[in-house]
Amino acid sequence: MSRKKRADAAGSPCGLFRRLMIIIYDAVVIFVLLMLATAIPMLFGMANYTAAKDPAYTFYLFMIWFLYLGWCWHQGGMTLGMRAWRVYIENESGKRPSWKQCMARFLMSLLSAVCAGLGFVWSLVDSNRRTWHDIVSRTRLLRY
Repeated sequence: MSRKKRADAAGSPCGLFRRLMIIIYDAVVIFVLLMLATAIPMLFGMANYTAAKDPAYTFYLFMIWFLYLGWCWHQGGMTLGMRAWRVYIENESGKRPSWKQCMARFLMSLLSAVCAGLGFVWSLVDSNRRTWHDIVSRTRLLRY
C-alpha cells in the first residue's frame, strides 16, 4: 500500500472485517481472564457454581469481562485486539470514552451480537460504519 493510501486510512472508520478480527483477538484474552476469574472461587471451595445457572456468579463473570474492556477503552483507548489491528476508540468529542459510555457500549454490543449480529452488520449500511453500540454509546472506532 502506498504512503498516500496509508495516510488516508488513518483516522478513518473501522470496517466490519477489522472489528470481527478484533473480537477474535480479544476473545482469547477474555477467555483467559474468565478462566482465572473462575479459579478464584474454586480456591475457596466454591467449585459448584455454574454460569447462567447462578445469577451472582454470572454477574461476577460479566463484570470481569466488562472491566477488561472498559478499563482498556477508558484508560488506553484500545484493547489488545484493537492494538494489533491498529484501531482506537474515542467519543464524539475526540476523547477516550467515559465509564458510562463504556458500560453503554458493552451492554449494547451484547445486544448487537444476540440479535444474530445485526448490530454489527449495521456498520455495512451506516455511512460512518457505525454499529448499534457505537451509536448508543456515542463512540467510534477509528484506524490509525
